[in-house]
Amino acid sequence: MLAHIARRLLWSCAVVLGVITITFLLSRVIPADPAQLAAGLDAGPEQVAKIRTMMGLDRPLPVQFLFYLRAIAHGDLGQSIQTRAPVSTDLRAFFPATLELSLWVMLLYVVLGIPLGVVAATRAGSPFDVLTRGLAVGGAAIPVFWAGIMLQILFYRVLGWLPAVGRIDSFVTPPPAVTGSLVLDSLLAGNFAALWSAAAHLVLPVLTLVIGRLPVALRLTRVAMVDVLSRDYVRTARAKGLPERRVLTRHALRNALLPVITMVGLQFGWLLGGTVVTETVFSWPGIGQYMVKSILTLDFNAIMGGTILLSVCFVLINLGVDILYSLLDPRIAW
Repeated sequence: MLAHIARRLLWSCAVVLGVITITFLLSRVIPADPAQLAAGLDAGPEQVAKIRTMMGLDRPLPVQFLFYLRAIAHGDLGQSIQTRAPVSTDLRAFFPATLELSLWVMLLYVVLGIPLGVVAATRAGSPFDVLTRGLAVGGAAIPVFWAGIMLQILFYRVLGWLPAVGRIDSFVTPPPAVTGSLVLDSLLAGNFAALWSAAAHLVLPVLTLVIGRLPVALRLTRVAMVDVLSRDYVRTARAKGLPERRVLTRHALRNALLPVITMVGLQFGWLLGGTVVTETVFSWPGIGQYMVKSILTLDFNAIMGGTILLSVCFVLINLGVDILYSLLDPRIAW
């Protein structure tokens, strides 16, 4: 098992290095001058040349790459053109908002999607199964931006129950940043006004993402469970007189979870890097909005830093999925 994890870890490091290499090469191939963008469009040739020397762009490409790797190893991702701040500082400011949103979505994704899929599979063909499948198809067909706008109209404009945009009310003092999650930081600080405001602001964006993502977990869990429940070892377990709950949890669900875990990992990675629409609709200050603005302004350092961060997140998620696979089915490690 340890050897398997070590191999996966080495492969993960190789993937990250490959992403860094490809990102670096693409930033040098794009027909735009980073030095000109950093100096400003009105800068003269001497100013641009000075900025190019400061950024090391006058050196050979292999030397630039080595210096870039050394900077990354020291946590230096360069300076952002749009914010004039270190990219690492920007990522620490924007990424926690996306991470908090994604974690709450994944919590509901797992807590609701897997149990509903299991129940639907055990009652295949029943009215409950038909209803859940219909809701799953309907939820998957709803565009994310439309769902977000409709929820804003209903709960903010019509009912006035929930805020429409942002992470916290402007008149509420935010808690000291400890974990990056406003909900957890408010709890740690005992700031219940901030806790209530942060939780209220989370409801609508979380619901928007859950509406589109939950059907995936529900349908995949149901299909996997229906397939496993028809296997010989499940019928044998039932023939031995084992309690139905033990048959479902220990014999069926454990084997059905393998594809579900893969999908959960992919969905989590997608949420960390693909909540741009939701963040835009709800003015959520996350990494998605930061990356879009970086692309529009050709902010190379920010684009490369954000890409590396999200790539590392994907690699770590996949590594976690591989470890869970090995725990559920030790034969995989062999």
